[in-house]
Amino acid sequence: MPFMPFYIPRHKQLRIVIVGGGYAGIAALVTFLRYMPEAKITLIDARTDHLKITHLHETFRYPLQDFLIAFSALENRFGCRHVCAKLTLEKSTLEQWQNDKFLVINDEILEFDYLLITSGSAVAQMSKAENIFDLHDFMRIPGFDLLASVLDKKEKGERFISVIGGGATGIQFLFEIAYFLRRQKIESKLRLIHGADRVLNQFVTGFSTYAQARMSALDIDFYPNTHYYGQQADEISLGDNETGRKFHLPSAISFLFLGKQPKTLLLANAFGQVMGEKHALQNIFTAGDCSNYHSFGSNTMTAQSAVRKGQLAARNVLRHSGSLKLLEPYLHRDLGYVVSLGPTDAVGWLALEGNVVTGLPALMIKEVVEAQYDLLLTGIDTYIV
Repeated sequence: MPFMPFYIPRHKQLRIVIVGGGYAGIAALVTFLRYMPEAKITLIDARTDHLKITHLHETFRYPLQDFLIAFSALENRFGCRHVCAKLTLEKSTLEQWQNDKFLVINDEILEFDYLLITSGSAVAQMSKAENIFDLHDFMRIPGFDLLASVLDKKEKGERFISVIGGGATGIQFLFEIAYFLRRQKIESKLRLIHGADRVLNQFVTGFSTYAQARMSALDIDFYPNTHYYGQQADEISLGDNETGRKFHLPSAISFLFLGKQPKTLLLANAFGQVMGEKHALQNIFTAGDCSNYHSFGSNTMTAQSAVRKGQLAARNVLRHSGSLKLLEPYLHRDLGYVVSLGPTDAVGWLALEGNVVTGLPALMIKEVVEAQYDLLLTGIDTYIV
């Protein structure tokens, strides 16, 4: 069994319940079984598959099935149990769970020694017409099927496609759509609508400069400082943020990428333990997008931070169950971030946020990071603690 600093086991088997089978939950699962192979782990998730959600934009090139791993396969691989259910999280119930050491789901009592909540964050949603799509739609239908099926119903000619949201997710989908249209020789005009004055405005300007230059090369129209109000039939309603002027544009299809909005944000101490009204809940930990750690570590809503939090929370659960109870503070800082700009291009930063990397080097960094997570799914942990 691998060595973990400050961990002297007192138990051979713990009963652990993980709520959420996303990046943080899977990272925690693998970490638990690495240091305590006989742990009895129950994973609660409403889906039947683990989804590598950061790959969804690639479904314009690959089948959606390529990015799904059945929880039944993970059960067989890791010896855990998956309960297909949605657990409603209310902060008022956390104290009760801490006291009872059990929760009830699907009319079943699940007893636990430790509870780890990694339920992620919800994708922002708005009421939609039938020709408006968001990330939830791509979780069910691959991009090439979704776009082709809608365009087939529209009259040929100059059909406009609108992407709303110039953050990392919106940009990645924008470029995949652009290259899909070219490959399929589909005559459509593509535009991006964004509420800020530049795309990828959460990063340094080098990201925006490069991405917008690539947009121009692909003849993608850009509407900065523009607010999206909605769509009726084949017309999109917009507003200029600076002047307040409202206007309408033709749009056969619109894609909404409005970012993440955690329904429940759990505050945690530096070790990942959920904070109650007056103190930390000793046996309830949290990780992933639903968590905010009071520490010097990164709280960004990225797969990278989710994996690191999941690993740390799992290690600290084991340490807390051990003889020393010396827990490790969360100090991880993001090592980089890469945004895909289609099949052969990317922009990102490495080591320092001002160190902008573009083109093939950025794409290679992205592929290395993705390969690292794929290895984790097989039980091989290559992440440096």
